[in-house]
Amino acid sequence: MKLSVIMPIYNEASTVREIINRVRKVNLKKEIIIVDDGSTDGTREILKSIESLKFKVESKKPETDIKIIYHLRNEGKGASIRTALKYITGDIVIIQDGDLEYCPEDYFRLVKPIMRGEAEVVYGSRILRKRERTSYWRYYWGGKFLTLVANLLYRANITDEPTCYKVFPTRLLKSLDLKCRRFEFCPEVTAKVCKRGYKIYEVPINCNSRTVEEGKKIKWTDGIVALWILIKYKFKD
Repeated sequence: MKLSVIMPIYNEASTVREIINRVRKVNLKKEIIIVDDGSTDGTREILKSIESLKFKVESKKPETDIKIIYHLRNEGKGASIRTALKYITGDIVIIQDGDLEYCPEDYFRLVKPIMRGEAEVVYGSRILRKRERTSYWRYYWGGKFLTLVANLLYRANITDEPTCYKVFPTRLLKSLDLKCRRFEFCPEVTAKVCKRGYKIYEVPINCNSRTVEEGKKIKWTDGIVALWILIKYKFKD
Protein backbone atom coordinates (compact mmCIF):
# COMPACT_ATOMS: atom_id res chain seq x y z
CA MET A 1 0.00 0.00 0.00
CA LYS A 2 1.05 3.58 -0.63
CA LEU A 3 0.86 6.16 2.16
CA SER A 4 -0.14 9.77 1.44
CA VAL A 5 1.19 12.22 4.02
CA ILE A 6 -0.81 15.46 4.07
CA MET A 7 1.29 18.27 5.53
CA PRO A 8 -0.41 21.65 6.03
CA ILE A 9 2.27 24.31 6.58
CA TYR A 10 1.98 27.86 7.85
CA ASN A 11 5.01 29.90 8.96
CA GLU A 12 7.26 26.96 9.85
CA ALA A 13 10.57 28.21 8.41
CA SER A 14 12.54 26.90 11.38
CA THR A 15 11.21 23.33 11.13
CA VAL A 16 10.00 22.66 7.58
CA ARG A 17 13.23 21.19 6.20
CA GLU A 18 13.69 18.93 9.22
CA ILE A 19 10.14 17.58 9.26
CA ILE A 20 10.28 16.83 5.52
CA ASN A 21 13.57 14.99 6.03
CA ARG A 22 12.12 12.96 8.90
CA VAL A 23 9.10 11.96 6.86
CA ARG A 24 11.29 11.05 3.86
CA LYS A 25 13.38 8.73 6.01
CA VAL A 26 10.42 6.56 7.00
CA ASN A 27 10.85 3.28 5.15
CA LEU A 28 7.40 3.13 3.56
CA LYS A 29 6.18 3.68 0.02
CA LYS A 30 4.73 7.17 0.28
CA GLU A 31 4.09 10.62 -1.09
CA ILE A 32 4.10 13.95 0.76
CA ILE A 33 1.45 16.48 -0.19
CA ILE A 34 2.51 19.83 1.25
CA VAL A 35 0.15 22.79 1.27
CA ASP A 36 1.77 26.10 2.13
CA ASP A 37 -1.06 28.11 3.64
CA GLY A 38 0.10 31.61 2.76
CA SER A 39 3.31 31.63 4.83
CA THR A 40 5.06 34.98 5.27
CA ASP A 41 8.16 34.01 7.30
CA GLY A 42 10.31 32.49 4.55
CA THR A 43 8.69 29.04 4.58
CA ARG A 44 7.47 29.47 1.03
CA GLU A 45 10.96 30.32 -0.23
CA ILE A 46 12.36 27.20 1.45
CA LEU A 47 9.67 25.06 -0.18
CA LYS A 48 10.39 26.58 -3.58
CA SER A 49 14.09 25.76 -3.17
CA ILE A 50 13.17 22.18 -2.31
CA GLU A 51 10.92 22.08 -5.36
CA SER A 52 13.61 23.38 -7.67
CA LEU A 53 16.09 20.76 -6.50
CA LYS A 54 13.57 17.97 -7.15
CA PHE A 55 13.98 16.78 -3.58
CA LYS A 56 14.28 12.98 -3.82
CA VAL A 57 15.32 10.25 -1.43
CA GLU A 58 18.99 9.44 -1.87
CA SER A 59 18.98 5.98 -0.33
CA LYS A 60 17.73 2.45 -0.85
CA LYS A 61 14.46 3.32 0.89
CA PRO A 62 11.31 3.64 -1.26
CA GLU A 63 11.40 6.91 -3.18
CA THR A 64 9.22 9.68 -1.81
CA ASP A 65 7.19 11.80 -4.18
CA ILE A 66 6.74 15.39 -3.01
CA LYS A 67 3.98 17.67 -4.26
CA ILE A 68 3.79 21.27 -3.07
CA ILE A 69 0.69 23.44 -3.41
CA TYR A 70 0.59 27.12 -2.48
CA HIS A 71 -2.39 28.99 -1.07
CA LEU A 72 -2.32 32.67 -2.00
CA ARG A 73 -3.48 33.61 1.51
CA ASN A 74 -3.85 31.97 4.88
CA GLU A 75 -7.02 29.85 4.80
CA GLY A 76 -6.50 27.48 7.72
CA LYS A 77 -5.42 23.91 8.46
CA GLY A 78 -8.76 22.42 7.47
CA ALA A 79 -8.76 24.24 4.13
CA SER A 80 -5.21 23.01 3.49
CA ILE A 81 -6.20 19.42 4.16
CA ARG A 82 -9.15 19.74 1.81
CA THR A 83 -6.86 21.15 -0.89
CA ALA A 84 -4.38 18.29 -0.44
CA LEU A 85 -7.13 15.68 -0.80
CA LYS A 86 -7.48 16.67 -4.46
CA TYR A 87 -3.90 15.58 -5.16
CA ILE A 88 -3.35 12.39 -3.17
CA THR A 89 -2.81 9.09 -4.95
CA GLY A 90 -2.09 6.79 -2.01
CA ASP A 91 -4.26 4.12 -0.42
CA ILE A 92 -3.91 5.42 3.16
CA VAL A 93 -3.80 9.03 4.39
CA ILE A 94 -2.12 10.45 7.49
CA ILE A 95 -2.10 14.06 8.70
CA GLN A 96 1.32 15.49 9.62
CA ASP A 97 1.83 18.94 11.16
CA GLY A 98 4.75 21.01 9.89
CA ASP A 99 6.40 21.37 13.29
CA LEU A 100 8.43 18.79 15.20
CA GLU A 101 5.89 17.89 17.89
CA TYR A 102 4.96 14.55 16.31
CA CYS A 103 7.38 11.80 15.28
CA PRO A 104 7.10 10.26 11.78
CA GLU A 105 8.87 7.19 13.19
CA ASP A 106 5.42 6.32 14.60
CA TYR A 107 3.96 5.82 11.10
CA PHE A 108 4.57 2.07 11.18
CA ARG A 109 2.40 1.42 14.22
CA LEU A 110 -0.22 3.87 12.93
CA VAL A 111 -0.74 2.28 9.51
CA LYS A 112 -0.31 -1.34 10.60
CA PRO A 113 -3.90 -1.85 11.91
CA ILE A 114 -5.33 -0.62 8.58
CA MET A 115 -2.90 -2.65 6.46
CA ARG A 116 -3.77 -5.77 8.45
CA GLY A 117 -7.50 -5.13 8.12
CA GLU A 118 -7.89 -4.72 11.89
CA ALA A 119 -9.21 -1.15 11.72
CA GLU A 120 -10.53 1.47 9.32
CA VAL A 121 -9.64 4.58 11.36
CA VAL A 122 -6.55 4.95 13.55
CA TYR A 123 -5.68 7.81 15.92
CA GLY A 124 -2.29 8.25 17.54
CA SER A 125 -2.82 8.83 21.25
CA ARG A 126 -0.45 10.98 23.24
CA ILE A 127 -2.25 9.94 26.41
CA LEU A 128 -1.54 6.23 25.95
CA ARG A 129 2.19 6.90 25.70
CA LYS A 130 2.11 8.69 29.10
CA ARG A 131 5.45 10.39 28.45
CA GLU A 132 4.18 13.47 26.66
CA ARG A 133 5.93 16.73 27.45
CA THR A 134 3.06 19.15 28.05
CA SER A 135 3.87 22.77 27.26
CA TYR A 136 0.67 24.16 28.80
CA TRP A 137 -1.79 22.42 31.08
CA ARG A 138 -4.64 24.35 29.48
CA TYR A 139 -4.03 22.48 26.22
CA TYR A 140 -3.84 19.16 28.06
CA TRP A 141 -7.10 19.65 29.96
CA GLY A 142 -8.76 21.23 26.93
CA GLY A 143 -7.93 18.12 24.94
CA LYS A 144 -9.19 15.89 27.73
CA PHE A 145 -12.47 17.82 27.82
CA LEU A 146 -13.01 17.57 24.04
CA THR A 147 -12.25 13.85 24.24
CA LEU A 148 -14.82 13.46 27.02
CA VAL A 149 -17.43 15.28 24.92
CA ALA A 150 -16.67 13.10 21.89
CA ASN A 151 -17.03 9.99 24.02
CA LEU A 152 -20.32 11.16 25.53
CA LEU A 153 -21.88 12.30 22.26
CA TYR A 154 -20.58 9.59 19.92
CA ARG A 155 -19.47 6.73 22.19
CA ALA A 156 -16.08 7.07 20.55
CA ASN A 157 -14.25 5.39 23.45
CA ILE A 158 -10.98 7.20 22.71
CA THR A 159 -8.35 8.94 24.84
CA ASP A 160 -7.08 11.72 22.54
CA GLU A 161 -9.61 13.33 20.20
CA PRO A 162 -7.54 16.42 19.13
CA THR A 163 -4.40 14.45 18.22
CA CYS A 164 -2.77 15.41 14.92
CA TYR A 165 -2.05 11.83 13.87
CA LYS A 166 -5.25 10.59 12.30
CA VAL A 167 -5.08 7.82 9.67
CA PHE A 168 -7.76 6.74 7.19
CA PRO A 169 -8.17 4.80 3.96
CA THR A 170 -8.18 7.43 1.22
CA ARG A 171 -11.62 6.44 -0.02
CA LEU A 172 -13.10 6.98 3.44
CA LEU A 173 -11.58 10.40 4.08
CA LYS A 174 -12.58 11.64 0.63
CA SER A 175 -16.15 10.48 1.19
CA LEU A 176 -16.70 12.57 4.32
CA ASP A 177 -17.48 15.82 2.45
CA LEU A 178 -15.38 17.92 4.82
CA LYS A 179 -16.41 21.54 5.44
CA CYS A 180 -13.64 22.56 7.87
CA ARG A 181 -11.56 25.66 7.33
CA ARG A 182 -9.28 25.93 10.33
CA PHE A 183 -8.59 23.69 13.33
CA GLU A 184 -12.10 22.23 13.32
CA PHE A 185 -10.88 19.42 11.07
CA CYS A 186 -10.35 17.15 14.11
CA PRO A 187 -13.84 17.36 15.65
CA GLU A 188 -15.55 17.26 12.25
CA VAL A 189 -13.77 14.12 11.11
CA THR A 190 -14.25 12.46 14.51
CA ALA A 191 -17.97 13.21 14.47
CA LYS A 192 -18.46 11.99 10.91
CA VAL A 193 -16.59 8.70 11.20
CA CYS A 194 -18.33 7.89 14.47
CA LYS A 195 -21.77 8.69 13.03
CA ARG A 196 -21.01 6.23 10.22
CA GLY A 197 -20.35 3.55 12.78
CA TYR A 198 -16.57 3.26 12.46
CA LYS A 199 -14.64 2.31 15.56
CA ILE A 200 -11.58 4.49 16.13
CA TYR A 201 -8.52 2.36 16.92
CA GLU A 202 -5.83 4.08 19.00
CA VAL A 203 -2.11 3.41 19.24
CA PRO A 204 0.40 5.20 21.51
CA ILE A 205 2.61 7.84 19.89
CA ASN A 206 5.47 10.10 20.93
CA CYS A 207 4.94 13.84 21.22
CA ASN A 208 7.04 16.82 22.31
CA SER A 209 4.67 19.75 22.70
CA ARG A 210 6.06 23.15 21.80
CA THR A 211 5.34 26.54 23.31
CA VAL A 212 3.76 29.63 21.78
CA GLU A 213 7.25 31.13 21.57
CA GLU A 214 8.32 28.09 19.56
CA GLY A 215 5.45 28.55 17.14
CA LYS A 216 2.35 26.89 18.63
CA LYS A 217 -0.65 28.48 16.90
CA ILE A 218 -3.82 26.98 18.33
CA LYS A 219 -5.79 29.30 20.65
CA TRP A 220 -8.39 28.78 23.36
CA THR A 221 -11.05 30.04 20.96
CA ASP A 222 -10.29 27.07 18.69
CA GLY A 223 -11.33 24.85 21.58
CA ILE A 224 -14.70 26.59 21.75
CA VAL A 225 -15.16 26.07 18.00
CA ALA A 226 -14.20 22.40 18.35
CA LEU A 227 -16.80 21.93 21.07
CA TRP A 228 -19.46 23.54 18.88
CA ILE A 229 -18.53 21.32 15.92
CA LEU A 230 -18.87 18.16 18.02
CA ILE A 231 -22.30 19.25 19.20
CA LYS A 232 -23.45 20.47 15.78
CA TYR A 233 -22.66 17.26 13.92
CA LYS A 234 -24.33 15.15 16.59
CA PHE A 235 -27.66 16.60 15.52
CA LYS A 236 -26.89 17.39 11.87
CA ASP A 237 -27.98 14.91 9.18
